[in-house]
Amino acid sequence: MSKTSYVVALGSNRSHHRYGRPPAVLAAAAAALASSRGVKVKAVAPVVITPALGPAGRSFANSALILTSKKPPDKLLYLLKRIERDFGRRRTRRWGARVLDLDIILWSGGIWADGRLAVPHPAFRGRRFVLDPLVKLAPDWRDPRDRLTVRQLRARLIRPKPVDPAPRPA
Repeated sequence: MSKTSYVVALGSNRSHHRYGRPPAVLAAAAAALASSRGVKVKAVAPVVITPALGPAGRSFANSALILTSKKPPDKLLYLLKRIERDFGRRRTRRWGARVLDLDIILWSGGIWADGRLAVPHPAFRGRRFVLDPLVKLAPDWRDPRDRLTVRQLRARLIRPKPVDPAPRPA
């Protein structure tokens, strides 16, 4: 496989005994990826703090990075899950607190689906905690499904929703 680019989202809302608070966990995770064989980290977005979804409780530190690799998406996913485990991630309840969460969001190869992994990430279009850091990193990257740029997806998400006017009497 030729070298391709990936967008990976990073999230943390629990401190790590070695790396400290969530923003430092994300920096350590980016460094762990950068030192991984067959991966080159090209850019890292600034960390943003976002409220938790669901029962996670604490706010999250979120970021994104762009990397290049010859690994296909399923092999990169294996590496990301290994790094999560190395940082102490344990799969418990959905939407729960976590030391580290790494997700493949976009891939320059377009669309990938194999039953275990779907790229682009199925929910990224509706998540500000992914789009806010990503728009600073790759605003012109296009979603292969609808061809909208990251900038356009974020604008759609934050645009004020129209308010229905009060019904007029008949």
